[in-house]
Amino acid sequence: LQERGALGFERHYHVTDPFIRRLGLEAELQGHSGCVNCLEWNEKGDLLASGSDDQHTIVWDPLHHKKLLSMHTGHTANIFSVKFLPHSGDRILITGAADSKVHVHDLTVKETVHMFGDHTNRVKRIATAPMWPNTFWSAAEDGLIRQYDLRENSKRSEVLIDLTEYCGQLVEAKCLTVNPQDNNYLAVGASGPFVRLYDIRMIHNHRKSMKQSPSAGVHTFCDRQKPLPDGAAQYYVAGHLPVKLPDYNNRLRVLVATYVTFSPDGTELLVNMGGEQVYLFDLTYKQRPYTFLLPKKCHTSGEVQNGKTSTNGVSNGIHLHSNGFRLSEGRAHVSPQVELPPYLERIKQQANEAFACQLWTQAIQLYSKAVQKAPNNAMLYGNRAAAYMKRKWDGDHYDALRDCLKAISLNPCHLKAHFRLARCLFELKYVAEALECLDDFKGKFPEQAHSSACDALDRDINAALFSKSDNAEDKKGGGPIRLRATGRKDSISEDEMVLRERSYDYKFRYCGHCNTTTDIKEANFFGSNAQYIVSGSDDGSFFIWEKETTNLVRVLQGDESIVNCLQPHPSYCFLATSGIDPVVRLWNPRPESETLNGRVVVDMEGASQANQRRMNADPLEVMLLNMGYRITGLTSGGAGGSDDEDSSEGQVQCRPS
Repeated sequence: LQERGALGFERHYHVTDPFIRRLGLEAELQGHSGCVNCLEWNEKGDLLASGSDDQHTIVWDPLHHKKLLSMHTGHTANIFSVKFLPHSGDRILITGAADSKVHVHDLTVKETVHMFGDHTNRVKRIATAPMWPNTFWSAAEDGLIRQYDLRENSKRSEVLIDLTEYCGQLVEAKCLTVNPQDNNYLAVGASGPFVRLYDIRMIHNHRKSMKQSPSAGVHTFCDRQKPLPDGAAQYYVAGHLPVKLPDYNNRLRVLVATYVTFSPDGTELLVNMGGEQVYLFDLTYKQRPYTFLLPKKCHTSGEVQNGKTSTNGVSNGIHLHSNGFRLSEGRAHVSPQVELPPYLERIKQQANEAFACQLWTQAIQLYSKAVQKAPNNAMLYGNRAAAYMKRKWDGDHYDALRDCLKAISLNPCHLKAHFRLARCLFELKYVAEALECLDDFKGKFPEQAHSSACDALDRDINAALFSKSDNAEDKKGGGPIRLRATGRKDSISEDEMVLRERSYDYKFRYCGHCNTTTDIKEANFFGSNAQYIVSGSDDGSFFIWEKETTNLVRVLQGDESIVNCLQPHPSYCFLATSGIDPVVRLWNPRPESETLNGRVVVDMEGASQANQRRMNADPLEVMLLNMGYRITGLTSGGAGGSDDEDSSEGQVQCRPS
């Protein structure tokens, strides 16, 4: 057990699929008298710290279910974040709270040794980094990211990032985390759909050079316009969200990143987007959002490519110009369409059968399972796109559009993918682009030009183009991502708009949970290889997905009201959760002899659909529902709040291949 490779072996194999499917409740740790808002394991995994509305922090021995220490933190409001300071022998604990304060505690003497009151609004998250043993960071709702160094000054902190200089006075920072493999990179989640990644070293070097320059004492207007050096910030966003933002705002549906975390190897960034879904961004193979603008003679200029980001301004085969939806000029690499092996053909047939029975989620999961094993099969992408378009959950049309482009890149003659692409553009409110894409489709496939599906989409597009509700004002003066604020207090700077337009898109999306009620809801990688994704939910459950297929594999009831926190153990298949209940719950694989697990949510599909309806419900209806009133409108109609689908669509769109 003491051999050098033991820990690595243990961490590599500690989470496996059979263990996930046997995960159940082991124990409840009782000691708090209020909601438990934050959890934190120490590096060894033999201590667990918790912070609560009761303003106490408790350090537990979770393996023996014992309370080791309980202390009042000196805070006067709810504690939102708790962290062990690295290389302190688990002696120093840091807390951040709703009283705008950050406190540093010495656990050996149960005393608060430092109190920082520099923030002017609620402190939501603390971050630490092993490479910076006496340094930590805080994110607060005053829009500031502050850095603390306990070696230099015990009573003050410095502003590392001021989001108000970019987004106006109303922006709120909600969460932050440091890359575990390269501690120079800091990810920040805040108001709105954009997640920001900063290079701490570049920011410090920029500040040093500014101080050393002869004009360091002169503060000009230009200084405020460039608070960060070029290249020090990179933004990430789910490609469809900036366009959806005005609609969400009109429905009082708030988008805010409630939690960000890196994968263990530091190559991926996971975001729980409040008001929406969970997103995973690939930091190595980045891709631009699919911002589609189609030129006049697209059908003579080649096929769609699905390349990665390159230096010539092309990403995913799309030129990011504002003068039209332009497909890449070069010819695509056409993958030969080989037959699927028998076991994958069976999965595809099962998916087709689920589709025929209108079991859209089941069909999507089966197609995703097959796509993972056969990533170059155009038919699987095309079929999955059809299922996304039928299900119509938030973000489904954008995922369908991505699948259509992938299918076309693999098979430029994929008729259904071409047509579905036009339909997706229309559903995503790119009406003019949808018309040009449909015209392009008719040119490529003249035999389909007068099909019922083509005629129906043509009518829909033309009706929208001439409708007074075309919402042209939302897109005037910029692209789909260039969003201008109206008030002076929330004005967006030019630097911010440039950074937003350079955003990278997500790799995977995870659906099923609901995140609209609290702004501290977490999502985490589970397993040292990040094989699984876990997230809390407003329905009192927590959800577990396979990372690569995005398929939902387990739902467990973790709280009587809401699950906010999920912190996996660093070495074992062991999970700590908390929420509104004043307890910490511990979960691990249960013995095979235990046949009954009352915490398992068997109807995962039903739970997911209910959460989609909940996310699209009127906020007042949700509040009344939480109070025990039944709202008829909340439980009727299709999930996702989308329009009724066109009943006249033809076979070109709806039936999988």
